[in-house]
Amino acid sequence: MKIRLPGRMLRSAVAIGGTLALGAALAACSDNSGSSSSGGKGAVKDTATVALRTPNWILPISAPGFTQGENAIFGEELYRSLYSYKLDGAAQYNIDDARSLAQAPVISDGGKTLTITLKDNKWSDGQPVTTKDIQFWYDLVTANKDKWASYKAGGFPDNIAKWTVKDDKTFSLTTTKVYNTAWFVDNQLNRITPLPQHVWDKDSASGTVADEASTPAGAKKVFDFLTAASKDPKTYDSNPLWQVNSGPFKLEKYVPNGQVTLAAQASYTGTDKPKLAKIVLTPFTGDDAEFNVLRAGQIDYGYIPAADTDQKSYLQSKGYTVSPWYGWSITYLQLNFNNPKTGSLFKQLYLRQALQQLIDQPTISKAIWSDTAAPTCGPVPAKPGTTDASGCAYKFDPAAAQAALSSHGWKVTPDGQTTCQDPSLCGPGISAGQPLTFTVTSQTGFSATTKMFAEIKSQMAKLGITLNIKEVPDSVAVTPACKPTEATCSWDMSFFGSQGSWYYPAFASGERLFATGAPVNLGSYSNPQADQLIEATQFSGDQSALTAYNDFLAKDLPVLWMPNPVYQNSAYRSGLQGVEPQDPMNYMYFQDWSWK
Repeated sequence: MKIRLPGRMLRSAVAIGGTLALGAALAACSDNSGSSSSGGKGAVKDTATVALRTPNWILPISAPGFTQGENAIFGEELYRSLYSYKLDGAAQYNIDDARSLAQAPVISDGGKTLTITLKDNKWSDGQPVTTKDIQFWYDLVTANKDKWASYKAGGFPDNIAKWTVKDDKTFSLTTTKVYNTAWFVDNQLNRITPLPQHVWDKDSASGTVADEASTPAGAKKVFDFLTAASKDPKTYDSNPLWQVNSGPFKLEKYVPNGQVTLAAQASYTGTDKPKLAKIVLTPFTGDDAEFNVLRAGQIDYGYIPAADTDQKSYLQSKGYTVSPWYGWSITYLQLNFNNPKTGSLFKQLYLRQALQQLIDQPTISKAIWSDTAAPTCGPVPAKPGTTDASGCAYKFDPAAAQAALSSHGWKVTPDGQTTCQDPSLCGPGISAGQPLTFTVTSQTGFSATTKMFAEIKSQMAKLGITLNIKEVPDSVAVTPACKPTEATCSWDMSFFGSQGSWYYPAFASGERLFATGAPVNLGSYSNPQADQLIEATQFSGDQSALTAYNDFLAKDLPVLWMPNPVYQNSAYRSGLQGVEPQDPMNYMYFQDWSWK
């Protein structure tokens, strides 16, 4: 959730994500032909227009409900993280040294202490980026961890026994236990983002900047102030708070639910300096609206919907390069184990297995997603670009699904309504006559997703399982993690995977997704054995720990595994350089782009 929840998901994130449909639309998109942005004859091209949903969160501390991938992309261009990562295996811990604000950590004390030294960088107002800005971030998340989307009890900052600022450039942290260093560097340090303490450390717009956040009480006030400002997008381009940043771009113009213009930051001190003057982010109502504009040549960077893959050659003839954007991701259908009516059904492994065996992942990937998706076999993603389904624990097998239901007390009525005939076999909490009827809350705006669920609904109906499909603009927002007593706990299944459900950080462990009480565990899945295996990946540097975790959850089905589409089939003007390689963790580095 991209959860792209997929949080920083969603580096995350999913994140939980980019997986949300391109949202609220502009009524029309202007054709920039002949202007400097698109470069008429003799004009200098200095702008690129990009199809991307309007980001709606600017504070570089993730918040529940705002972990969509476009927010991560937007945030990274304005506020650089302490560390950036690459999955090419070229550097230890996958650290991208060129984009990172600090040197790689020095490990000591048997693996418990990490000492980090900042490089020389400055904020856009000329002030140096120092450990005071790191301390400010740490104070805010520590005092407000219950409001931080990246927090899970026992994780950062709970796992820090000692935090020490040595000087303006160096700080160290000592963990409570000896963790797998790769996991800690990739999945814990990736959350640190220096914040401009000299501008933000106050509790009101008229307040004086001081060391307010140095106490827990003060940190709560400062956090509330910054959060309130981030929830007011109409002021993003005018609020002085957001004028000081560390990234390659600054925010020039923001239209809520509309276009966002990023302008190159003249004072940017990173080595990856932007080559274009402006980037214009343009949202659309859905696939069709975006593709019509792309076909008309009115946007520089967009995507081909899965349903229109056969038009690849047409776009190429119009001067576009088409390239699939593979993700370090998985896609799944979330099950609500806490639903007071259907949760007892989902708690039965045999039933989850039967439902999984009715999802024909290879055929859906090929026929509906036009070979732009591949089966998801478990919680650890396959290497980006892999399409092999031979490792999946459950194949498409309607006969096996029917046998499992019949042997567990269900009266299977093909093309009718299957009901529980023998509660003693159906399972705890399931009553006689209870039907297998579920509602899937899915995303609007993706024609391939609509066709996919029509196919799955048809397959399930053949065994008397009723699947009702309800499409909404934001399926994540209306299917929260919940308790059975809460009114919001009425949802059955949730899908937000039209562009991948969850995009992993460099180390693909599952503490944020499938551990009991995890922040992005929307379905409230809980299994003690899964928790133990997830925890083991955090402490063991042995690959076998990650394999054991994957193999168990692949079979236990905390969710239903679904075809994992490429994030998109990107289409960009052939003269636009630096777009590739497209980052499998779902970031877009606009500073690399230039016109030929």
